[in-house]
Amino acid sequence: MWALRAAVRSGPWFSRVVRGCRAPRAAPPLPPCPVRALATFRGGLGGPEGRGPRADGRGSRTGGKEDEEEPEDAEEEDEEEEELLRRDPLLPAGTQRVCLVHPDVKWGPGKPQGTRAERQVVEAQALVHTLDGWSVVDTMVVPTKTPGRKLIFGRGTLEHLTEKIRGSPEVTAVFLNVERMAAPTKKELEAAWGVRVFDRFTVVLHIFRCNARTKEARLQVALAELPLLRSHLKNDVAHLGGRGGGSRHIMGSGESFLQVHQRLLKDKEAKIRKALDKLRQKRLLLGQQRRRREFPVVSVVGYTNCGKTTLIKALTGDAAIQPRDQLFATLDVTARAGRLPSRLTVIYVDTIGFLSQLPHSLVESFSATLEDVRRSDLVIHVRDVSHPETELQKASVLSALRALQLPRPLLDHMVEVLNKVDLVPGYRPAEPNAVAVSALLGLGLEELKARLEGAVLRATGRQVRTLRVGLAGPQLSWLHQEATVQAVDVRPEAGVADVKVIISDPAYGRFKKLFPG
Repeated sequence: MWALRAAVRSGPWFSRVVRGCRAPRAAPPLPPCPVRALATFRGGLGGPEGRGPRADGRGSRTGGKEDEEEPEDAEEEDEEEEELLRRDPLLPAGTQRVCLVHPDVKWGPGKPQGTRAERQVVEAQALVHTLDGWSVVDTMVVPTKTPGRKLIFGRGTLEHLTEKIRGSPEVTAVFLNVERMAAPTKKELEAAWGVRVFDRFTVVLHIFRCNARTKEARLQVALAELPLLRSHLKNDVAHLGGRGGGSRHIMGSGESFLQVHQRLLKDKEAKIRKALDKLRQKRLLLGQQRRRREFPVVSVVGYTNCGKTTLIKALTGDAAIQPRDQLFATLDVTARAGRLPSRLTVIYVDTIGFLSQLPHSLVESFSATLEDVRRSDLVIHVRDVSHPETELQKASVLSALRALQLPRPLLDHMVEVLNKVDLVPGYRPAEPNAVAVSALLGLGLEELKARLEGAVLRATGRQVRTLRVGLAGPQLSWLHQEATVQAVDVRPEAGVADVKVIISDPAYGRFKKLFPG
């Protein structure tokens, strides 16, 4: 059985070692203040394998037997999950000089709506430049009327492309900017052009691999990769069948190589889904703990590279956050604690960026991670207003959020943040309820914080109240624990204090019950 597992991992379609994929880094620790918010999220979204880091950057455990040894069954589960994550490289090693070929569909159902070929090429170039050591040395926008055909282009166009690519010795790979190539298409184009050919799905999946930090994100990437493995498997077995090897049965089981490999891939998918489901249950438990502690959660969403992480850094003041100017720099869901002007503590959740024309299987694999958006109290939609297609990006994000079936109140009360206004001189937002900011320079942040405070109070049912409590009793201490204290006016001669607090309706009800009168 070990040999069969190895056969699934080491197909002839993956033969080199990827050097361009950076080693995963541990998620940076949450800010040390506010302490209670961080304590709630220990074991939460920010740390590896579903465990959040402590405020001091060390592990999240608190001592006892768990520190002394891991249960044997837990160790076995970890080993099995690591086995699921051992995969062959998707892209060739080292420096690659890429010829970008973009099929420009002029009419018909395959024609993209709301964009132009030039913008699609720019985004495709950005994907290539995200890969270490990869560069675009030539770009060809090629009209086509037959995007659904096996080889995408007509015979004459294909011959012209072949002549040009073959005549460019500096080209080491071709990025064909289509969502997904069938395995026979890839094989024939590589034979014609003499170099490796990659589609959008493979490139994006490789970027996801490089940027996945936590075990959950790595498992989700492995799940998204399975359709690609199945496609290559069928193609390779068909190739063996042409040489008389595809119909042979092995180990006396009556199963062909294709059937055995398909069964092993099915088993692998079931194990990955089981591991993801366990992590999902852990997240649900953490969400219940968060709701008990009543810390509002604000999810930050947007098109990839719109500045979500930079905005969270500006709102929280967390110097440990290091934004990167590249696509899909954030793949794991991470949580950061911050305070609003009223001193109310909120948790900002950074999410994976959206991208147009992402393959359905890739989006589906990350649906579990994006469930955190559905359970948040408020959603911030960050937009890059300096991008020429900012309206199209907005439509892509809203479409994806609707597909997640977000509760209607979240969609209706979403806060729209128009970022990077420093790159658009004289910019004035056309949307009446949007807030224009520059997260990098700090412009417009005070207005945004005031807007967020009002939206969070409305979404969570909190109210600002002034309560008169006795100095000698436990009321003041209880309020400091269960509410956000804004101001205290002490009257020692009367033995009381007027306390201005932000308090939720349930907490206020408990206060009245515990301290009647």
